[in-house]
Parts: sequence; structure tokens; C-alpha cells
Amino acid sequence: MSFPRPERVHPLTLVDVADLVGDAAATPVHGDPATSVTGVSLDTSTVRPGDLWAALPGARAHGADFVDKALAAGAVAVLTDADGASRLQAKGSDLPFVVVERPREVLGRVAAAVYDSGDRRCTMFGITGTNGKTTTAYLMVSALEALAHTTGLIGTIETRIGDERIKSVRTTPETTDLHALLATMGERGIDDCVMEVSSHALTLHRVDEVMYDVALFTNLSQDHLDFHGTMEDYFLAKASLFTPERSRRGVVCVDDEWGARLAEEATVPVTTVTSRLHVEADWVVGGDPREPALTLTGADEVLHLESALPGDFNRVNTAMAAVALIETGIPPREVAGAILTRPYVPGRMELVAPSEPGPEDLPTALVDFAHTPDAVGAALAALRPQTYGLLVVVLGAGGSRDPGKRPGMGAAAAAHADVVIVTDDNPREEDPATIRDAVAEGVWPRSRARLEVVEGRVAAIERAVEIAHESGPGATVAVLGKGHEQGQEVRGEIREHDDRAVLRAALDRRSVTG
Repeated sequence: MSFPRPERVHPLTLVDVADLVGDAAATPVHGDPATSVTGVSLDTSTVRPGDLWAALPGARAHGADFVDKALAAGAVAVLTDADGASRLQAKGSDLPFVVVERPREVLGRVAAAVYDSGDRRCTMFGITGTNGKTTTAYLMVSALEALAHTTGLIGTIETRIGDERIKSVRTTPETTDLHALLATMGERGIDDCVMEVSSHALTLHRVDEVMYDVALFTNLSQDHLDFHGTMEDYFLAKASLFTPERSRRGVVCVDDEWGARLAEEATVPVTTVTSRLHVEADWVVGGDPREPALTLTGADEVLHLESALPGDFNRVNTAMAAVALIETGIPPREVAGAILTRPYVPGRMELVAPSEPGPEDLPTALVDFAHTPDAVGAALAALRPQTYGLLVVVLGAGGSRDPGKRPGMGAAAAAHADVVIVTDDNPREEDPATIRDAVAEGVWPRSRARLEVVEGRVAAIERAVEIAHESGPGATVAVLGKGHEQGQEVRGEIREHDDRAVLRAALDRRSVTG
């Protein structure tokens, strides 16, 4: 996928590039040092004429092995490491190159200089945390637009530049694309950019040379340990956003131990938010957690807000969005009015209805992106008080990702639902049955919930609707894990799948059959 680039760039010679990376340069420029570059890319599919192409080491191959593709696409020079340089020379490539010890770590510096993204910046918001990033981002964008700001959005679902929308491949783009995007936003007069910042992005230097005016921390719970190894390393990756190199100030939810620790250890000024009794914070969320209305109490203000989505966790997301906007100088009363707008957040507690109005005894049905134990528990806890019939949940766990969270997801589902249907969710390279068994393990000790294990996500969703409908009025079906996603990843292949479409079709069939 190719992201937009700014119309105006700041060309660099390879001497400029070598000077820019400073003592990171392991060797002089090889080839013509006067070669001028007008863009930066690390993917051969996005190379444009005039680009400096970053050939990075990978898990299965080295980028330098694909230099012919980069050259054919118009690359004029290469940034690589010593191994990459050897490969380029072995292939007899004529492209000039600069060698650095760790090219990924200097890419942001080079991209920021070529695209001049720092001088054309808008107000930057960066949101990190295990859960709640996307919802908080959409709440903020909706409120800013209600205040007549032009907005940009970079996140899990999509990238927006004003009215232009681009489907996202990952939560946070590679640094080469990111700096091009930010420069484009500045060029087009965007006032504010709200951005999800993943722990992977922080670790892999994707957000280097980006300065966030306000950084937000929502929460931390088990996820991505296949990448980070330990919760401590996961936390430290998130915490690195709250340093003077990356942000000017922070807004931190201190509802969990990690947020409380971050508020103490952050090296930028921090404003704290809590929804917990007896926890000290600058802003306190109050009101009945089962209701959308909430109060947000600060030292000199009491704001009356309303959460657009169900659940106590979404009340906190709403409060975080409001406080972040207040931190930029927007008057609290204006923020309170703007935050009342109700954004559509794809795949987040998203209700799904039949194509045509159906019988009254059809279950309430929704999808959500919850794919960690905490998120599953929070989503179902929000639905439990609103469900006077059976609460039926469909969930699975992703393959080739943190296996330790799988039993916890099953346990969280069993703690709240009446029926737990365990199925498949992006099994990737793993045996789906092995993943299903691991999730089901967490359900068995909690025998209050009825467990069914169903191979195939479509069949599982259809079974959930069948059980809920036949149980009588007041039932709810919650399909968790994929949310907005429109594909199922199986052994390197993305198969078309949208939980919302499958769920709607199942409801339609029950409407016809009664």
C-alpha cells in the first residue's frame, strides 16, 4: 500500500544523508556522493523514482536481496547495513549506498529531513495502551471536528487526511510512510492529527523524530508477549512514549498498576485520570458505571459527559479523550459539548441488525475487537447488565501470537457469558484445533458457562445466533476478536471474512425461519 507524499520535499545528497546519521555511519558513501534523493522507502512495492531505499535485515531474508526490484521501481540509492552492502556488491549492483550499523534506527531521521515533516506539523496526539486506543482516537477526532478543526487520523482501522481515507495495514505505519503522511497533513492544512502508537512501533523506531504534544496511556494487560517477551519489557516500550524525546506532556489513566507506575516514572509532565474509588488523580470519572452519563471532576471543574459506547471502559476512554483535548488549551466547557457527538467506531461494540426489521425475539447482536483477557472481560461485563436472556459469546485467539493469553481469554468469557463458543481467529501458521483447545482450557474450570467448540468462524457465529434465538427474548450475541477486520489469515493467505456480514446473514436467516 502506498501512502500519499507531500508535493514539496527537501532533496538530500548522499553526503547529506551520511552527515545526518552522524557517527552512526560505519563507512563512507559508496558510489556517487552527489546522488540526490527525493523520497525514502523500505518496501520495494512503494518505491518511487528518486527514492533512497532502505534495505533492512529481516527474519527470513535481507532487503538487499531485492535490490533489482527497488532499482526497477526508480530507487537511486540504498541505505543498508554491512551485510546488506556485501550482498549488493555480490549482486553487482550499480546503485550507490550508505552503510550504517543499524539502519532502522536512523530511518526516521532521514525521512523527517527529506519530507520536512517537523516544520509542517499539526498538533499531535499519540495514544498507546493495550486496549482502547482506537475508540479513544475516534472520540477525539469526532470532538475536534465538532470544534471545527480539520483532522488527521492514523490507526488500526484507517488513515484519514481530512476527507481522504486509506485502509490501514498496521496500527502505526513504518517511519518512512509516517513522515510522508505528517508532511502531507501539514501541507493540506490539517490542524490536529490523532494517532495510535503501538508498542511495536515504539520498539521498532517507527515513530522516531515525531514529537507528540499530548501522549495518552489507556491501560496495560497481557498481549504481544510473543514480541516483547515479558510484561516488564512491554511496559517499558509503552513508557518510552512519555519521555522528552517523544512527547511534551502525558495523560495517563491510573486505574491499573502499570498506569500508576507510569505516572510516577514518566519524564514529562503528566495529568492523571481514574475511575476508581480511593485512587488519587487530577481528573476523576464518576456516575453509575452502567449508564452512559458520567461526570469528570477536576480541581476546578465538573464536566458532564456521555459515553458513545457501552461499558465502564468506554466511559474511561471518553474521559481520556476529553482531558487530552483540555491539555491543548481548549476550554473544558467547549470540550464537554464537543465530546457529546457520537462517532461511529468500526468494530468497537458495534451493533449488527438484520437487513430488514425482524421478529422481536431476535437476539441483540454485536461485534467487538476484544482479543485480550482484559478486553474480553470488559466487553462482556458491559453487556451483562443489559442482557436479561442468554449472553452468548463467540471468540478465538490469533495464531503465531502470544499463546499465554489464550486460557485467560476463555476464562474471561466464562466469567460473564452463559454460553461460550470457541472457534478460529486468524490461526495463521498454527493448527486451529490446538488454539481452540487452549482457549477452551480456560472455560472448563468455570462450569457455569456452557462450552461449545466449533470449527470454522462462520459456523460458530451461525450456531451462536441459533442458540440465542431459540433461548427466547432478551438474548445477546457478542462476536469478539476481529471487530472491523475483513479477512481471516490462514497459512499466509487472507481469506475474505467480515464478522458483521456473517452475523447479519445469520440474523436474516432466523428472521425468515422464525
